[in-house]
Amino acid sequence: MTKSVLVTGGAGYIGSHTCHQLVDAGEKVVVIDNFYSGHRWAVPEDAVLVEGDAGDIELASQLMHQHNVDTVIHFAGHIVVPESVTDPLKYYRNNTQNSRNLLEACINSGVNQFVFSSTAAVYGIPDEQPATEQTETSPINAYGRSKLMTEWMMKDLSNRPDVEDNFRFTALRYFNVAGARADLKVGQATPEATHLIKVACQAALGQRDSIEIFGTDYPTSDGTGVRDYIHVEDLASAHLSAVARLRAGGDSQIINCGYGQGYSVREVIQMVKKVSGVDFTVIESPRRAGDPPELIAGNQLIHQLLDWKTRYQDLEVICRTAYEWESKWAKMQQ
Repeated sequence: MTKSVLVTGGAGYIGSHTCHQLVDAGEKVVVIDNFYSGHRWAVPEDAVLVEGDAGDIELASQLMHQHNVDTVIHFAGHIVVPESVTDPLKYYRNNTQNSRNLLEACINSGVNQFVFSSTAAVYGIPDEQPATEQTETSPINAYGRSKLMTEWMMKDLSNRPDVEDNFRFTALRYFNVAGARADLKVGQATPEATHLIKVACQAALGQRDSIEIFGTDYPTSDGTGVRDYIHVEDLASAHLSAVARLRAGGDSQIINCGYGQGYSVREVIQMVKKVSGVDFTVIESPRRAGDPPELIAGNQLIHQLLDWKTRYQDLEVICRTAYEWESKWAKMQQ
């Protein structure tokens, strides 16, 4: 029987892009999603789609047995940082407890290969730039901590002594993800998303009156925060490479996902203005608590360990595909 990949949260932003690439690569894909922030239309027609929670041990175990799953890619999780501060238990329930349940289902079902959607938020405000996988983890909010706790659980599982065919994982720590699939089949459609590029595109389309820059006095080239932006399609392809490596017997690893290059808030806004042709209003506001001046990915490891070739490493491409998708998404909602 053909092996399958179980994708949790496969109807969401990054999950749907990855599912499309998996199907395009000839993989048998099984998606479990509760549609909290995902959409049925975003899942490829050739994938098996099951509505449910990733933390439902019985359902997850059933799907693993029924579809001969050999690898799980775990996207399902809450990602809004301010919400994690005001409602931390929601994040520990969904991001940590549900991950723990999913891991139990894997162990019970003999599924020992796991790719996890982690985050650069585990670094908090790092003392060094770029942040490498050896940089101290010191998350400053429940979002980052909930993800780091899952990394710890996976490490403990993979370090069990005297276990044949032991659990192996790859935790991919995302930096700032943006853009959309070139054919616009899928894109960023998460309700109330707060990502800079999406918000800027919404301002260009007149869906927002303005966009705010939070902090113009950082010790950076133009005073605004600097971030490492990665195109969602390149990030999705990293998951396929991680699956291939685990299937080939690769050991457990934690890997940063970024280009190793930063752009300031002002640079991003100017690029969105360029690709959209719209000069929307920008408001300068004070810094937000907890925002690091700069966050860049140390990305040597991903190139060393994964067969990862970037195709969209260009801020203009990222912003243009994001704007084209946002234009289409606006029409889809009318």
